[in-house]
Amino acid sequence: MKKYILYLLVIPFFFCCSKDDNRRNTNPFLPDYSFSVQIDLNLPLYSNLNSPINPQIVHLETGGIKGLIVMKVSDTDYKVWEAACPNQYTTQDCSLMTLNGVNAKCPCDDIEYSLFTGVGNGGSYALKAYRVEIQGKLLRVYN
Repeated sequence: MKKYILYLLVIPFFFCCSKDDNRRNTNPFLPDYSFSVQIDLNLPLYSNLNSPINPQIVHLETGGIKGLIVMKVSDTDYKVWEAACPNQYTTQDCSLMTLNGVNAKCPCDDIEYSLFTGVGNGGSYALKAYRVEIQGKLLRVYN
């Protein structure tokens, strides 16, 4: 009898879990290009990235789709996001994000995304995150 009660209590948990399809890792608007780039924080162009909470859009030939949004969070953590709007096709002229403090804004649909979490105030997809390795004064960004 105790077994049956236990089964009746456990089985509903299997049915109440759902998949969050809106925050999938695969985004049909943003292609997955493999890349690995280094950002030299000693260069004057990237001096803003040496202080925390000071995001900057970095345009490199081989980094990202439309560029990278880089922000130092702490001495041991950087966040790097794709600079293309996650809910727009990259062929649109307005699909390059702009910075608004610690948020990135898509001019196509006026959705703002937190540069701490990558989550926006609307839309189906969050910002596309890239991996970061801190190697002294070099940042290696890759996917």
